[in-house]
Amino acid sequence: METYKTQDFSSLKGMVGFSDKALDIHLALYDGYVKNTNKLLAALNNLAREVKTDTPEYAELKRRLGWEFDGMRLHEFYFSALGGNGKLDKEGKLAAAMTESFGGIEAWENDFLSTARMRGIGWATLYLDPTNGKLINFWINEHNEGHPAGLKLILNVDVFEHAFMIDYGTNRIGYLESFMKNLKWEVIEKRLVG
Repeated sequence: METYKTQDFSSLKGMVGFSDKALDIHLALYDGYVKNTNKLLAALNNLAREVKTDTPEYAELKRRLGWEFDGMRLHEFYFSALGGNGKLDKEGKLAAAMTESFGGIEAWENDFLSTARMRGIGWATLYLDPTNGKLINFWINEHNEGHPAGLKLILNVDVFEHAFMIDYGTNRIGYLESFMKNLKWEVIEKRLVG
């Protein structure tokens, strides 16, 4: 039995700045995270039923689950925020939160894109700290490393090479420009207030 199902993001095909070939490869990688999450959960459940939870095999599978699960979930956040016109409602709650937290929308965008341009592979992310209502941009080095405890993910951009190399080669900036132009801000705004 599958616990998680691959979501259909095929509507993103034809998006400006993203070739269908690049999207097909990226979506296939996402599908792999979903399948591997399900496989790991099934294997862990089998070991638990066999009372083998104190084995090295169980421990390694449990560690691997974080990579696969977070890979699945981060891609779902990423893909579901795409397919829009890239226009943020400057009168909305998200814009107000960006201004409150960063001093302005442009200041937030500069910080977010500076984070995404850093050398290395990973994710640039925007989180809401529910304890004080502030927004914070973070770098996630690997799917399962660097997530701030207790914060709510609002937006993320994949900066592993598979996300941009086919269309942009090493031009990460060009990829990030296309990413920003295709954001579906109404989805991102719902994450803030939902």
